[in-house]
Amino acid sequence: MTVKSNDKKKIKVLDKKRLVDSFRYASYGIVEAYKGEQNLRIHTVVAVLVIICGFVFQISYVEWLICLVLIGLVLMSEFFNTAIEYVVDLASPDIHPLAKLAKDTASAGVLMMAIISAIIGLIIFVPEGIEFLGGIL
Repeated sequence: MTVKSNDKKKIKVLDKKRLVDSFRYASYGIVEAYKGEQNLRIHTVVAVLVIICGFVFQISYVEWLICLVLIGLVLMSEFFNTAIEYVVDLASPDIHPLAKLAKDTASAGVLMMAIISAIIGLIIFVPEGIEFLGGIL
């Protein structure tokens, strides 16, 4: 079936209500995730510490970019893990081996991202820390 040009749905330039609603819903999701997820709060504290260390050690522009991307990826993976856990709980309120496996695998993804980020953080900050301490001593 072909669509005639006058049958096409007109695209709005900007639907302000939908835009505001999408930010409101996302903000609600952030708040609720922080209320219920201890690991998200821990990752956020670590992210703040990384940012403080970045200023103290005066890391380079590229190192800042790497740290910020990794912080975003860890937090994003934690939010996705939380969403997966909510959906699994909704779909399988009873204990089921596949539900457990889905939740455990999602958590493993967060753990892997956190471990990789920590290793990269050590590669960036250990030499900076050694140089910083050498300047003080």
